[in-house]
Amino acid sequence: MNASVVVIGAGPAGLAVGACLRRAGLDFVILEKAHEIAPAWRHHYRRLHLHTVKSLSSLPYMPFPEDYPRYVPREKVVAYLDAYAERFELRPCFGETVKDIRRVDDGYLVETGRDTISAHQVVIATGSNAEPVVPNLPEIEDFKGRRLHSADYTDAASFAGQSVLVVGMGNTGAEIALDLAECGAPPTLSVRKGIHIVPRQLLGVPIQMIAIASRPIPQAMNDRLFPIILDLALGNLEKYGIVRPNQGILEQVDAGRIPVIDVGTVAAIKSGDIKVVPDIMRFTERGAIFVSGSSVEFDTVILATGYRPDFKKFLPAALRPDKSGVSSRASELGLYLVGFHNPVTGLLREISREAVAVTADIVRRRSTSAG
Repeated sequence: MNASVVVIGAGPAGLAVGACLRRAGLDFVILEKAHEIAPAWRHHYRRLHLHTVKSLSSLPYMPFPEDYPRYVPREKVVAYLDAYAERFELRPCFGETVKDIRRVDDGYLVETGRDTISAHQVVIATGSNAEPVVPNLPEIEDFKGRRLHSADYTDAASFAGQSVLVVGMGNTGAEIALDLAECGAPPTLSVRKGIHIVPRQLLGVPIQMIAIASRPIPQAMNDRLFPIILDLALGNLEKYGIVRPNQGILEQVDAGRIPVIDVGTVAAIKSGDIKVVPDIMRFTERGAIFVSGSSVEFDTVILATGYRPDFKKFLPAALRPDKSGVSSRASELGLYLVGFHNPVTGLLREISREAVAVTADIVRRRSTSAG
């Protein structure tokens, strides 16, 4: 099988690239290991909404419908992605797991479990959330209660009346804890290290827009100003067990860690509906002992311990970028990564910009080689 471009992944990034390639009149194929588009979005926890405004979160050439709310809920994101694929006639090859990518002559051979595809360029769009990270926590195997990763969390209904420990306070952990608190499953959040928390809106202005407006300001100045502003907006959270890291917000973002965007978790912590505890020393049969020395019993442990990309499984070390997703620009080999850089200005916004840039570079390469 031959294709000018192979796009790996049919989530938002792969669909955005596909739409741009379609508009450019290029021949391409989208490979997706699942049997549906946007599988991650379909299986995220139900209360999830975009943290970024819809006007700055749509994919290229198709805005979100006008009747969608400012912060689009998960099920409407899925409906939008289905409509997007239909509009641009994107028909991914489902059930195709990429096993290997090899550089040959002036192109690539992409091997799946069923086929070998020859292509001039390859776009990897599988994202940073391809595989759940399950850390080896001290003596967690001793815990006799229910244990799951946040990837397997749907909603709080099955946890009602239980005592639940949520390990990790990224955006996922913070929202799952809030979901549990609102549905009668008293949660405890284990926070291992300092975190930055920002409100989704500041004085009615979406934090995404504030982040975009502040980008021209020097990073050092931003990192000095934001803690002052955030203390006014959220209060000093140290007395609740939440401290800021030594790194500033933008410095952390550059290192690949985005701040927690608060949608109500802070208020629940202040009211006592969500308890905050430090790092875990070790687990016991019925709960956990924390580094503070306190011991608490739990019915369930939810590991909100993040995700990692999966391209190392099929991309040889010689072809991997030094730092995944730090740029949308192609290497000289015609290999692109889209959707691996998550800035404070919004992942979907970044995906749209990268998809347009990558397609423009591929078109430029074709023109140069044709000339």
